[in-house]
Amino acid sequence: MASTAKSSTRTGTAPPTKARHPSTPRLERLPQLGRGRWQDIAPFVGISREKWRQLVNEGKAPPPLRLTTRCTLYDFSAVHAWIADPANFNAKEAQ
Repeated sequence: MASTAKSSTRTGTAPPTKARHPSTPRLERLPQLGRGRWQDIAPFVGISREKWRQLVNEGKAPPPLRLTTRCTLYDFSAVHAWIADPANFNAKEAQ
């Protein structure tokens, strides 16, 4: 007899992804002014979140602004300054 139970294994499809903020559209360009979350700047900085955190701790990347324990924002103008010259960026001078 053949089993009629459905298989829980998905084949040939990518796993579903969860967006943290599905109502927030992706930015096509990084704005010059304002602030945004990591998801907003990540496509433009080209490094991982962990590497960015290490650079912030070393003073080589713009530090985030912590609004609450769960809401961290990055200043777009400081991120633009870092993108323009990441090797010589100094967080203390950018503030």
